[in-house]
Amino acid sequence: MFGCLVAGRLVQTDAQQVASDKFVFTLPDYEKVNHVVVFMLGTVPFPVGMGGAVYFSFPDPAVGQVWQLLGFITNDKPSAIFRISGLKAGEGGAHPFGMMAVPQAPSVAQVGVSIESLDLLAQQTPVSTSAVSTVDSFTQFTQKMLESLYNFTSSFALSQAQMTPNPSEMFVPASSILKWYENFQRRMMQNPNFWKT
Repeated sequence: MFGCLVAGRLVQTDAQQVASDKFVFTLPDYEKVNHVVVFMLGTVPFPVGMGGAVYFSFPDPAVGQVWQLLGFITNDKPSAIFRISGLKAGEGGAHPFGMMAVPQAPSVAQVGVSIESLDLLAQQTPVSTSAVSTVDSFTQFTQKMLESLYNFTSSFALSQAQMTPNPSEMFVPASSILKWYENFQRRMMQNPNFWKT
């Protein structure tokens, strides 16, 4: 139902179900993580009028589990990027995970998703330092990534006169990379979510 991407290095789709409406992902070595992405897999939508509140929990032996609200995902907003590097242990508030005994190791943090009504989600205030990224920042990231790929591949460009035959290596014409770049950028401008279909 859900997935969690940890700073581009680890994708998890096997959340531990700790209650009928609550799921938990573990984040080993969370100290090295700046952002997490929580997303719906697209296999099972939320029930009508429901969404998922996204929480983060530090291991804090002095206080126990403290869950912090990062934000939420819904059928209309099926993914969100959260900055967790600015969060502090011990800061948190009411959360739906209550006194559940969700196992937690000393160097492992957790991301929890609680299925709640959209009305309740609209009333909740996430911790301010989680800074949910917007579609605009996603579009900016994509454009920068495309430019980086084009610039990187262009730095290896050779004219046909400079090429020496090498049967073990394939060559891609720079014009095809440029055409792909222009098409992708055009499609992003028309619909930033085109890649989801």
